[in-house]
Amino acid sequence: GPEAATRLAAHGANLIVERQPASLVRLFLGQFKSLMIWLLIAAGLVAGIFGDLLDAIAILAIVILNAVIGFYQEYSAGKSMAALKHMASPQSRVRRDGKVLLIPSRDIVTGDLIGLEAGDLIPADARLLDATSLQCIESVLTGESEAVAKQAMALTQADLSTGDRTNMIYMGTSVAAGTAEAVVVATAMATELGRIAGMMEEAAAEPTTPLQKKLDAVGRILVWAALGIVALLFGLGALRQVPWYELTMTAISLAVAAVPEGLPAVVTVALSLAVMRMARRHALVRRLAAVVTLGSTSVICTDKTGTLTVGEMTARKLHVAGRSYEITGEGYGPMGEVHFEGHKPDHSHAAALQELAMVMVACNHAHLVETDGLWKTIGDPTEGALLAAGRKMGADRARIEREWPVYSEIPFDSTRKLSTTIRQSPEGGWRAFVNGAPGELLEHCTHFLTPSGIQILTDDDRTRLLQLTSSMAIQALRVLASARRDFPADSAPPTDDTAAALVERDLVFIGLTGMYDPPRPEAKEAISKCRAAGIRVVMITGDHRHTAGAIADEMGIAADGEVVSGKDLSLWTDEDWKTRVDRVGVYARVTPAHKLRIIRALKANGAVVAMTGDGVNDAPAIQGADIGIAMGKAGTEVTRQAADMILTDDNFATIVAAVEEGRGIYNSIRKTLQYLLAGSTAELLLMAVCVIAGLPAPLLPIHLLWINLVTDGLPALCLASDPIDPDVMKRSPRPREERMTNPVFLRIMGFTGLLTAAVVFAVYYYQLKNAGEETARTYAFTTLVFAELLRAFGARSETKPLWRIPLMTNKPLLVVMIGTVALQVLSQYHVGFGNVLKTAWMPPLDCLLLFAIGAIPLLVLEGMKIVRLAGLRAAV
Repeated sequence: GPEAATRLAAHGANLIVERQPASLVRLFLGQFKSLMIWLLIAAGLVAGIFGDLLDAIAILAIVILNAVIGFYQEYSAGKSMAALKHMASPQSRVRRDGKVLLIPSRDIVTGDLIGLEAGDLIPADARLLDATSLQCIESVLTGESEAVAKQAMALTQADLSTGDRTNMIYMGTSVAAGTAEAVVVATAMATELGRIAGMMEEAAAEPTTPLQKKLDAVGRILVWAALGIVALLFGLGALRQVPWYELTMTAISLAVAAVPEGLPAVVTVALSLAVMRMARRHALVRRLAAVVTLGSTSVICTDKTGTLTVGEMTARKLHVAGRSYEITGEGYGPMGEVHFEGHKPDHSHAAALQELAMVMVACNHAHLVETDGLWKTIGDPTEGALLAAGRKMGADRARIEREWPVYSEIPFDSTRKLSTTIRQSPEGGWRAFVNGAPGELLEHCTHFLTPSGIQILTDDDRTRLLQLTSSMAIQALRVLASARRDFPADSAPPTDDTAAALVERDLVFIGLTGMYDPPRPEAKEAISKCRAAGIRVVMITGDHRHTAGAIADEMGIAADGEVVSGKDLSLWTDEDWKTRVDRVGVYARVTPAHKLRIIRALKANGAVVAMTGDGVNDAPAIQGADIGIAMGKAGTEVTRQAADMILTDDNFATIVAAVEEGRGIYNSIRKTLQYLLAGSTAELLLMAVCVIAGLPAPLLPIHLLWINLVTDGLPALCLASDPIDPDVMKRSPRPREERMTNPVFLRIMGFTGLLTAAVVFAVYYYQLKNAGEETARTYAFTTLVFAELLRAFGARSETKPLWRIPLMTNKPLLVVMIGTVALQVLSQYHVGFGNVLKTAWMPPLDCLLLFAIGAIPLLVLEGMKIVRLAGLRAAV
């Protein structure tokens, strides 16, 4: 409300102040860290000392232009990552003006009432008002990894340490178990975590990604290779008594030209562009390394509810007191009613329906809210469906909360598969309301509700109810069972650690609720896309085996393997885990321990595994997977923090889109690297052959620097941001251990460099014999620029011929090529520009001829693609 807005304005956002990002000046100066840049500056100074002022100005201008481009790239990438970080900020449940709202944690203010449950990150320091079986992990503050029990009671001791304040919860810690409501007493830098942050001088920088390490290694190899060739050329030049100035300038320029120092900036921009594209497709990447790993994914382990399905649970069928009912209306809204045999039931059904509705609503932590005419749930979608069904059955939640106050709670956990709320009855006793998995709940029941009242539950009754559960599950319904137990006024239920064992027994079975969560239409198409891409989809769910199997059949997952339940997994031997895990398509009724074991078994068999999860118990499996994926809507904050990627729409199709982006960015970086290294190889070979043969240098320092700027800078950036190949999802995943610079990469790079150098050398040698040194250099320089620019179009794909890639899908590359060719031609006809680039006049027809000759490397490489494609077709 207005008061919250006032406090937020007064005290600022609830954020820990981080180290200030580098200033714009510092970011610009950071572009001059490279050894190659300082070699260029040295070359400019040498040119100035020897009186070649024009060369000195040109070289320093290129240095500054390179720095400006690098600065802009880093600045843009930094802004992109900051925007993503803001998008991925945690959210919290608060109660304001009597309503439960979901707001960004940064907007929390002192005095806010926050609601917490297992898996939540605590957004601020707060004093507990109510806590049920609450345990928090405070290792971030205390260093102790064990969960700490918390309780909402006053403490009398003074000067207690942080770890001993059991009625306080702290920002940055997490809820391991239980539920709570607390009032915020400190935010941002006033919290305990904020005080610690204030004592730290600076935050650790983000570690280098594996991809960047590999590229750095390639860069180092190239630097040493270039320096070796430069040393050789320098030595030969000295023996031939080439002037020291000319020798020094050529050596420095060649070293600079041979190393594509713009590569790290290009890769950074390519990654940040991919991350922004993924964000637009509802996938927030928390770790840059994950983008490339995604491209290798061979198995996707996915949850069912909300990921393969819409995530809007709707109660469709009820079974209570021996009768079955249908519920109309979709989603969480109030529209709809209960029907018995196609009609509204008469008053004789009311008592039994009220019993079931009471349990649905009384044991429930969800809240239904209406926003712009749409009803949504804050909390668990299953509990939201129960709440909506209870409302259609006539249950009044406000009255229940007023007349049946909560005494204590036993939160749901994945081992018990039950959730219990104990309330004080208007008559003075207590009643436990229990919802949970039918199989587990029936084991704790001794009686059940019948048309003639409460009766003893026999084994035959239990078997019949389980069969009914199975028949509902076969219809793809998720089935939940409800029960209750009464305690007399003189015997209060326990609230300690033994509560579950003592309360959840001797229960009265009330009924079953069958909920339907319709499959996402786009998910089915995404699964087909996965199959075409060689990616296996595995469903891992806590649902009943029949429910999981029915959805798997509908989605096309069951075709990938058999359906196995958690009970089956418990009987598997080590050999079973090794041999059978690759054949199973659906895992039902599994525990968190099973999930982690499945992930490890798949990885042991060589798979690259992506794993989705939402609950706190999924965090270990998410961390164990190659790519951990958390749900942005239904997921807990702890799970999001453990994940590499967050789905803001909880949609399986988004995972497939992210894999497509991962494959696309890997291909973009690979083809950009190949383009740059092939160009460097061509320049080194051309210079080396001429110096070894005793010919004058075919390229002057200014030529090498210009080539480095116009053919390595902008075209490489255009290649790195090339649209994803539409066929990228029709290929098998690349192996985990495959190197980017594999033998095929190196062969193509070496052949391209050799071919380009040979064509330019032929032009140079011919002109040297017929027209003189200055003309020969101009022709060689122009041919090399044209060849490099034209080759960029062929570099867009390693496999597809040029004419199969629409030219207009990369308009920036076309604009860069036309602009650079125009500048190159202008240098031969504009006296001032020609003096700077040291070019001579040439006839316009010769210019066209050189453009045609420059196309020879492109045409040869395209011809090789056609031959390879023909060979592949013949093999098939």
